[in-house]
Amino acid sequence: MAEIALPGWSAICRASTLAAMNTTSRTRHGTLSDLRVIDLTRVYAGPACTQMLADHGADVIKIEPPQGDETRDWGTAGPQGLSSYFWGLNRNKRTLALDFGQAAGREVLLRLLQDADVLIDNFKLGTLERWGLGYANDLQPRFPRLVHLTISGFGTRGPLAGYPGYDAVAQAFAGVMSVNGEPGGEPLKLPMPVVDYATGLYATSALLMALHERQRSGCGQHIDLSLFDVALTMTHPLSTTWMFTEEVPAPTGNVYAAIAPYGLFSCRDRKVFTGAGNNGAFRKLCRVLGMPELADDSRFADNRQRVAHRAALDAALSAATRQWDGEELALTLMRAGVAAGVVQNLHEAFHHPQAVANGMWQDLGGGKVVANPIRLDRTPATLHSPAPTFGRDTDDVLAEAGYSAGQIADLEQAGALARQRKAAHGAPT
Repeated sequence: MAEIALPGWSAICRASTLAAMNTTSRTRHGTLSDLRVIDLTRVYAGPACTQMLADHGADVIKIEPPQGDETRDWGTAGPQGLSSYFWGLNRNKRTLALDFGQAAGREVLLRLLQDADVLIDNFKLGTLERWGLGYANDLQPRFPRLVHLTISGFGTRGPLAGYPGYDAVAQAFAGVMSVNGEPGGEPLKLPMPVVDYATGLYATSALLMALHERQRSGCGQHIDLSLFDVALTMTHPLSTTWMFTEEVPAPTGNVYAAIAPYGLFSCRDRKVFTGAGNNGAFRKLCRVLGMPELADDSRFADNRQRVAHRAALDAALSAATRQWDGEELALTLMRAGVAAGVVQNLHEAFHHPQAVANGMWQDLGGGKVVANPIRLDRTPATLHSPAPTFGRDTDDVLAEAGYSAGQIADLEQAGALARQRKAAHGAPT
């Protein structure tokens, strides 16, 4: 069957795809071992995305500004002086530092993009365009196969486009803080940067979708992803309930307003979180607690009734759970088919036999890291390289791109690349 000619961009993309297939070779292992990613991101969401890609084999080249990723200074210092924050988000990557304020630094980036599949950045809106590196006018015509993902605080359109954003700002602005905490208490942010983390996961999914589509069209595309949009998405099902009722949700503490029972219950030694989302689970819970008759009480006949009579139900259950040790109750409930867990601190959680069996923390390069949770049986994630010291891979990356030792020295002499961190006179834009 004759191949149909692809018009316009499609034809250009297809030709570029065939050329790339003929000129590149990969020696890495993993599901994404044929993928090269140029990572211009800093802090959390972008690095979380690119670390996921790198864990699964992608060649991720992290390009930092001369001042370095600011998270190199955040948290306790660990191996080789690397901060705990930076250590946990940048393993398996190669790194160098370039000054895009200089034409020579921008030219290095353009050369690296010749063999790249993905570019990801979290610069403020308009920064790349100001450097002549905007997607529509500069990168797409030159690299038609390139998938370019931009992470921002609020997106690329609308009244707040271009304004900076952080995880906690997104939690506040999207209503997440308004529903977190105890009833009647102050709005409360979640202690982990969950919006950043979720944005990193959305970014990973978005890139894989665009790369999958590129297999059909041969063309790359631009992806616009914002912390604000992700945070709004994360408010489901509270947001959907508000859309149905127009009743603005308020904090409920450890209780989930739509389900009963669902919350923390005190035992002799510690607290246990458990719940029952259906009648069968509720009957099992009542049997374990030695009060099967509770499941036949008309006040607790179904979830709607249990929610309406939550206070009476919780009081009855709490009286029973106080007769148990927490670990024993949680295990007994789980064996009966009811979800339950004792409240643990981080030390307890990571030392629990289940975390050990799952291999959820490992030694890497003189320190410990949280393992990748995705388990592919044929092409598993590999943790092979700890987070890099500043500029560690400069010579290797540039030599692969065709730069001679003399040319690399000239770039360093001109200040287009940095081997030592420079003092920050202002955050990179």
